[in-house]
Amino acid sequence: MTGAGPPLALTLGEPAGIGPDITLLAWQRRAATTLPPFALLGSPDLLVARAKALGLAVPIESVELRAAAAVFSRALPVVDLGLPVGATPGRPDASSAPAAIAAIDRAVAAVTAGEASAVVTNPIAKHVLYAAGFRQPGHTEYLAELAGRLAGRAPDDAPPRPVMMLWSPTLAVVPVTIHVPLARVPELVTRDLIVATGRIVARDLVARFGIARPRLAVAGLDPHAGEGGTIGTADRDVVAPAVAALVAAGIAATGPLPADTLFHEAARKNYDAALCMYHDQALIPIKTLAFHDAVNVTLGLPFVRTSPDHGTAFDIAGTGTADPSSLIAALRLAARLAGHAPTGEAAVA
Repeated sequence: MTGAGPPLALTLGEPAGIGPDITLLAWQRRAATTLPPFALLGSPDLLVARAKALGLAVPIESVELRAAAAVFSRALPVVDLGLPVGATPGRPDASSAPAAIAAIDRAVAAVTAGEASAVVTNPIAKHVLYAAGFRQPGHTEYLAELAGRLAGRAPDDAPPRPVMMLWSPTLAVVPVTIHVPLARVPELVTRDLIVATGRIVARDLVARFGIARPRLAVAGLDPHAGEGGTIGTADRDVVAPAVAALVAAGIAATGPLPADTLFHEAARKNYDAALCMYHDQALIPIKTLAFHDAVNVTLGLPFVRTSPDHGTAFDIAGTGTADPSSLIAALRLAARLAGHAPTGEAAVA
């Protein structure tokens, strides 16, 4: 696949993790998986060294981003950020953090300027970035900050509101709260938060995925969705009014629905995305059903961003056992959402 638009910008991620491994393996499978052209933003030397260590015959070519598509069929294009990346597989250190952050900055600047069609991010190790002064809770929040900054917002202005969706051909889920302790979830799940999340999801399912009338299934917070208030009142007093507000806004939303019966095959036919109240309520079912095919998609941004649905996997970095399937799925989905991917795929589950 050659693609009609600019290439995808793939970030370096944590260089001591499996990001370099799966990048090399994904490019090696470009023909079999009809990958769109992409360029890694990082260090050519790192990729050369990792390919050698893995015994992969992958030619690396240092390029400007605009030239990536032209060389993609014969070599893995790498945009040299000019920063040192001396990572040993499985042994992260803060010396590579500036390059990992610079790759994200460059990717967002490129897609904003039209040099790239979408941003695809390799996994980062947040604890490594924190040691180098990274202030945001994670990738998603930093991308929103960059989007706001490049759009000309003042530092005190609210950035775009990002929403994390885990997508696969089998299931799409959205955690309303994400990386917070379970004990804090009941206080954080509010009517306004559910409504704001649902509106963004519905809007982007129309705009990005081409679903004319998205159907949202909203999971209950408590077992059996509270069972009429007998097992907690949050679903009756918070979730149900939020669903009613979404319906009043013209969104096809149902709920609160018991989470324990929301994800079997027959139930999944009734919705395009499930809104879940907390992290594991969303991620356990999708990682059970689609561990190698799931993609992290950030909704609510002014550009397309996808990522593999896994972490840095330091324990297998540099061993040759990493599976590039989720990165391949992320690259293909990013191209599709950006408007120049293969056609004929299902929009959402």
